[in-house]
Amino acid sequence: MLSQERNQLLTQVGPGTPMGQLLRRYWMPVAIASELTPTQPTKRVRVLGEDLVLFRDRAGRLGLIGERCPHRGVSLEYGIPDPKGLRCPYHGWLFDRAGRCLDQPCEPPDSTFKHRIRMAAYPVQELGGLIFAYLGPEPAPELPRWDLLVQQGVIRTIGWCVVPANWLQIMENSLDPIHFEWLHGRYFEWVFEQQGVRPERWTLSKHHQKIGFDLFEYGIVKRRVLVGQTEEDDDWRIGHPVVFPNMLRVGDAALHTFQIRVPMDDTHTYHLWYSCFVPDPGVEIPPDYPIVAYENPIWEADGKRFVVDYIDGQDMMCWVTQGPVADRTTEHLGTTDKGIILYRQLLLQEMAKVERGEDPMCVFRTPHERIDLPQEHSRYRDGGQLSKVARVWSTKYAPNLEEILQLVHGREDTAMLL
Repeated sequence: MLSQERNQLLTQVGPGTPMGQLLRRYWMPVAIASELTPTQPTKRVRVLGEDLVLFRDRAGRLGLIGERCPHRGVSLEYGIPDPKGLRCPYHGWLFDRAGRCLDQPCEPPDSTFKHRIRMAAYPVQELGGLIFAYLGPEPAPELPRWDLLVQQGVIRTIGWCVVPANWLQIMENSLDPIHFEWLHGRYFEWVFEQQGVRPERWTLSKHHQKIGFDLFEYGIVKRRVLVGQTEEDDDWRIGHPVVFPNMLRVGDAALHTFQIRVPMDDTHTYHLWYSCFVPDPGVEIPPDYPIVAYENPIWEADGKRFVVDYIDGQDMMCWVTQGPVADRTTEHLGTTDKGIILYRQLLLQEMAKVERGEDPMCVFRTPHERIDLPQEHSRYRDGGQLSKVARVWSTKYAPNLEEILQLVHGREDTAMLL
């Protein structure tokens, strides 16, 4: 268990907090690029305790500035795009992408008042269908070109959800392999049974015989040996990574996914499921196939019960029911929780680097074309359950799923794939 002080140190992300200072050293995805349209060129975002407005100006350039106009506090979410920035809808003050006030239409023409007005502004970049923001000190590091963000010849889907829980309990779930066989295995079988389906025990329910965690240059590699496997299988030999500080890489040969957890504040997390469907050999994907965006639901229609008939919903049920911020002063960690302990130690280590004025892990200062990550490929091949797992892993509520499967498998008959 942790002391209350240590729990707060690891979970509080606002400006001036040690964890907030660490996380501000990283580019964070704040929106899906397709959300900004000619008819809706602005989006209110909350990141690391700050309320901001993301926008495209009339020249097509991205900007991220404070939400409230410094004149009278009106939300710039309703601002008017301008060739030079964004105008406040209340009195027309114009702000550029650097947060400078360029125009105050109702002030005298010779007034210098506008030169004394400045608001928060942060750099933004678009990559792989996402819009990333950097809220840290200058100079900004390079935006990491992780492999899935730049992968060619795949179909992308991006799921999202605002999870009413602290980011750390979501990340700690990724360092907890054992939950896989129970939450996504035995519990899933129970959900099926309640729906009148009695499936045979499936791959996800297999018992973990061994788990392991290794530090590597980008974070922690997770390994496991399930019943029927050996250390020669991909699950152990290759494993899959938790990329520091807030991203999980999972999947198999046919579906690669990033789960990215962006702290909005201490009690809310912007969660992204960034998936790439890999086509069968010989199948070509149309280069202009659109990125499909969708919202992953937490609640049933009544707003009371969790949606638990898909893997992401099961995870969210466990994250949210721990409370807005998990109380780690009452936890009792066991031997299978060594990955969680290692991750907490890594967070403390990298926070200490920032306090010393050093760059933490995964801050890149050198331009690069691509950063490849390890990932096992064969985990779900046994039992012919590959596409069933793909279906429930992160795409149950994605539109166009049947069309996507038809394209990547090169055939129209996808009944067995669903």
